[in-house]
Amino acid sequence: MDLVRLRAIARKEWIQLRRDTRSMILAFVLPLFLLLFFGYAITWDVNDIPVAVLDQDRTPQSRALVEALQSSGYFSITEYLESAVAIDERLVRDDALGVFWIPPGFARDLAAPARAAQVQLLLDGSDANTATIALNYADAIVARYGARAVLGGRPLRAPVSLEARTWYNPNLESRHMIVPGLIALIMSIIAAMLTALTIAREWERGTMEQLAATPVSRVEVVLGKLLPYLAIGLFDVAVTVSAGMVIFGTPLNGSVPLLAVLTMLFLVGALGLGIFISAAVKSQVLAMQIAMVATYLPAVLLSGFMFDIASMPPVLRGITFLVPARYYVVVTRGIFLKGVGAEVLWAQAAFMLLYAVLGLTLATRTFRKDLEA
Repeated sequence: MDLVRLRAIARKEWIQLRRDTRSMILAFVLPLFLLLFFGYAITWDVNDIPVAVLDQDRTPQSRALVEALQSSGYFSITEYLESAVAIDERLVRDDALGVFWIPPGFARDLAAPARAAQVQLLLDGSDANTATIALNYADAIVARYGARAVLGGRPLRAPVSLEARTWYNPNLESRHMIVPGLIALIMSIIAAMLTALTIAREWERGTMEQLAATPVSRVEVVLGKLLPYLAIGLFDVAVTVSAGMVIFGTPLNGSVPLLAVLTMLFLVGALGLGIFISAAVKSQVLAMQIAMVATYLPAVLLSGFMFDIASMPPVLRGITFLVPARYYVVVTRGIFLKGVGAEVLWAQAAFMLLYAVLGLTLATRTFRKDLEA
């Protein structure tokens, strides 16, 4: 491999990239836009859940329970109902996600040692995820209220008290988990889409004849076209990491050099995949479409970014091992939130190295300088 020819190919690709406004926007504007858009749009934090209250007891004890519900910050009381007849209408019209129902005799049952006071939470199950979270919130609030209830001047104490501590994301903010995963998702898409245009552009613009007449080898062409986009990918990762820390407050607790090295492995594989697609189809439009399908859907659905891999069926869990973004999501979240090192991430590094070798091999073997190919 001749380094002079390699540098010439890389310089040629950079000049072509600078002249293509769409590619420049895709390379330098889209990653930051996607981070901001998805960073604000995607959240698993559930707060201010709208609920209506039907208090048929109307006692200081029932009002104290409603106050505990509202002051928690998880629920927002939209209205106080007069009768149970209105419950169905409120849930059907989405005026409230649920109705907190305190029946008559709540205070009396609360004061009776042999009887348990009953309250009911009716939830709209059409949004199962939010309903489940709301149910857990309400259960914890009612349990805490019951533990603080006063019976005959004596506080009611639970026999067992759970003292929970959350590490790595103490406030359980979903954005701190989303932003590192978004970096993996965005770079999966951008890297493959950028290089998916390289070889196809040569064929469509008619410059492949000139390239075929040169003495450069297939390896030199592939690496020469890959290097500018590798530099752009590293720059994009640096920008998105900085934006995630500054805008969303996501902590970076681990090693920046380790993140850079593992990012480079991941980008080489993704860029190689894009060049392979471009060389195989020789059409910019078709290459872009295939690159989007091959990267976006697996990265979103099968990488562990949005859905827990352990909860997937066994067949899908097996397929996730073929998704490179799965390993990079573990890397970004591990370095960002846990501050782990190579002794923990060596398996992910090995898989991404294999991915990089496979991507370059496919790109090199698929690319042909023969005009008849």
